[in-house]
Amino acid sequence: MATIVYFSAQTTTRLCLKSHLKGLARSCESSFLSANRGPPPSLLPGLTWLSRGAGVRFMSHGTAGRLSSGRTRRGALALSGAAALTAAAAVAGFLANGNHFQRAEMATRVSRAEEKKEQEAEITERCRGFMSPPMTDISVLQSRKEEMRTKMELLIMETQAEFCKALEEVDGGTFKVDRWERKEGGGGISCVMQDGKVFEKAGVNVSVVFGYLTEEAAKQMRSRGKVLKGKDGKLPFSAMGVSSVIHPKNPHIPTVHFNYRYFEIEEEDGSKQWWFGGGTDLTPVYVDKEDAFHFHNTLKEACDKHHPRYYPDFKKWCDRYFFVRHRGETRGIGGIFFDDLDSPGQEEAFNFVKSCARTVVPCYLPIVRKHLNDSFTDEEKDWQQVRRGRYVEFNLVYDRGVKFGLATPGSRIESILMSLPLTARWEYMHEPAKGTREAEMLEVLRNPKEWV
Repeated sequence: MATIVYFSAQTTTRLCLKSHLKGLARSCESSFLSANRGPPPSLLPGLTWLSRGAGVRFMSHGTAGRLSSGRTRRGALALSGAAALTAAAAVAGFLANGNHFQRAEMATRVSRAEEKKEQEAEITERCRGFMSPPMTDISVLQSRKEEMRTKMELLIMETQAEFCKALEEVDGGTFKVDRWERKEGGGGISCVMQDGKVFEKAGVNVSVVFGYLTEEAAKQMRSRGKVLKGKDGKLPFSAMGVSSVIHPKNPHIPTVHFNYRYFEIEEEDGSKQWWFGGGTDLTPVYVDKEDAFHFHNTLKEACDKHHPRYYPDFKKWCDRYFFVRHRGETRGIGGIFFDDLDSPGQEEAFNFVKSCARTVVPCYLPIVRKHLNDSFTDEEKDWQQVRRGRYVEFNLVYDRGVKFGLATPGSRIESILMSLPLTARWEYMHEPAKGTREAEMLEVLRNPKEWV
């Protein structure tokens, strides 16, 4: 005669219980096979695990488990006498060791808590290396560490710190760290070094702002093909980025600029539009082919990790963007530039931006060190001042970031105009003599070259 056994246990650890009962099922099946020379149908794939509060029952999908004789026992798993003894012993052992599962559950909770603690400690540790605490409170960053806003803010803070420390090392000076807030939402951290040994003016800014887009700013975006649908005429946005312009004293050390940014807009239906933008470009006073190759090749290697078309496409975009139309010349020898990057996916786009941001030190500092001790004449310094005048013209007339900043309420003018040099020169009808290095530079600016 078959013995009916009901399985139940007062434990809240379902995963542990499930694992244990699966083992029990295998034990029962083995006993059944020994006694009956065949598998019990109720232990075949139709098996289910039913949970009712703290109790768990081991049952089949149907209302009965069939014995080889064809008899049915409704609501129970029918086992042979040998299997019943095995099952009973297993259940007794399980009940006697209920505390084991509670301890396992507790250990799991502790493990997860420790993992969370480690992640929070990682963010805290990263923040210690910044030039200033991040604009967003560290606890908020920890609570939303998976969001792109957090990932991007940490990246731009790291980029600022890495570049500032590299510049301080080569110059010997110290950046003034200026933290500011925007009453409409957010703020920024401006790091500026003036009248150093190497750099006349070096600025590396971070901004993290949010609020509502002005109509003028929205108009600029719509002119680039953005379809923006606000609620009651309002478009909530958040924007963040790192931007830097370095003006060296020595005319043989080029000016460098980079900017990497992330923009997010919430539309009427609650959906979000997002995109990345940025780039790095070089503005030398004199042509140095070796410098140009190093700079462009470093950028190309970063781009090629993500897509073979990125460098050639973004190099051309850079040449088009940094073009002083009223002069008919580019601002410098270019680099890469892109905007409105919202494909192939958010993580992929972010990883590309991260690769680009991490080139700012290796693409520029070797050039700085190479020319640290180059001598220069008064004439060469004058030519540098004239070229700086062109730099100012582009930034004030064409630069999209400057225009957006000036059109955004609460923007910090000092940080926006940080890109301008301490000194510049405008000479009436200036034209370099043919055959000079100045004329060679102007030829390159009027006819952009492929450097890689």
